[in-house]
Amino acid sequence: MDLAVSSYETTRDWPKEELYGLTSQVRRAAVSVAANIAEGYGRENRGSYLQFLRIAQGSLKELETHLLISQRVGLATQSSIDPLLEGSESIGKLLRLLMRKLSED
Repeated sequence: MDLAVSSYETTRDWPKEELYGLTSQVRRAAVSVAANIAEGYGRENRGSYLQFLRIAQGSLKELETHLLISQRVGLATQSSIDPLLEGSESIGKLLRLLMRKLSED
């Protein structure tokens, strides 16, 4: 959830004409990560949980892509997106470890 909050904070100063473009896409992808982890856990079924963790991992990659595009088109500076990219990488590692552990049994 911290990544989603940080994404909202980072995109708050982006141009208003991007509200329905990259701003919305970054926010949706970041929220999707936390929401899919929670939904999978709430299913109380290992297979479903793993599937939702995979979806969350996909949303992380989507978020990273949107952030890199925002930097390339001049909406964001490298220094403003670096913390989000670092957070995304950290969450990705944790997701991979969790998925590996859940798949072992």
